[in-house]
Amino acid sequence: MDVRIGVSQAREVEVELSDDTDVGELRSYIEGTLADEAGVLWLTDRRGRQVAVPVSKLAYVEIGSPSDSRRIGFGG
Repeated sequence: MDVRIGVSQAREVEVELSDDTDVGELRSYIEGTLADEAGVLWLTDRRGRQVAVPVSKLAYVEIGSPSDSRRIGFGG
């Protein structure tokens, strides 16, 4: 599962989470974190790396699954 985070005055941050991540739990966690404007959104990617984004810098959060339609390149 991919999570794309828009950060104000910066680039997007894309975090590839484990495929078995529960979308409902993730969404609840994000909504709870956003309630604290001084908080930090922490996510752990599929390799165990942790990513932190201050809530005050968030522009948006997009939750979705990777799809073949987004791939670029040559193939059959």
